[in-house]
Amino acid sequence: MIEFMDREDCDPVLLENTYRQFATINLLLSQWKRIYKNELLPMMQEGITYTLLDIGFGGGDVPIRLAEWAEKDGINLIITAIDTDKRAYNFAQKLYSHPRVTFRHCASSDLVSDSVSFGFVISNHVLHHLPENQMQKFLEETKSLADQKVIFNDIERSDIGYALFTTFARMLFRKSFIVADGLISIQRSYTKSELEKTVPKEWKVKKVFPFRLLLKYGRS
Repeated sequence: MIEFMDREDCDPVLLENTYRQFATINLLLSQWKRIYKNELLPMMQEGITYTLLDIGFGGGDVPIRLAEWAEKDGINLIITAIDTDKRAYNFAQKLYSHPRVTFRHCASSDLVSDSVSFGFVISNHVLHHLPENQMQKFLEETKSLADQKVIFNDIERSDIGYALFTTFARMLFRKSFIVADGLISIQRSYTKSELEKTVPKEWKVKKVFPFRLLLKYGRS
């Protein structure tokens, strides 16, 4: 089932509200501060410039927060954030500005064709959008783009998570696609065992509270 926000004819006001409310969703549930502290920061040090690619930035809040956290820690992190949806690009360009973050309207395959690479590659809520027949190609693309580490952060499908989101999201998020699309996203997401069976063995799957999965690849 296609999420409402992905439809070309969706209500533009509801779409913009959805992009804006992503910042709250990610702050409450996506655990990027923990991921940054545990998975990214230990691999970086002051005095060196690092690069990071965010694939499918959506509302644009995640790359902005990563840049702010790195700046506070004295880390020079240059972030490129890409999205194939021009509407997301226009929203992020209008709302956010940071000297270390560049938003681009393109696909990861475009960057592969340009033979560019980044120290780190991340994504937030992208995996569950991929048909299984596109997953392997996407994983290979991201491996070729990353010099050090790939981290995909996504939802873990759960009946309890579905019920909790149904209850609390309806109280918090209005006049957007957050509730309807969030429920679709949960239904389309993987369990840990399903994702482990889907990806190559060199990729590692880790559970993160609450109802999250990290798919990671690191070069030795």
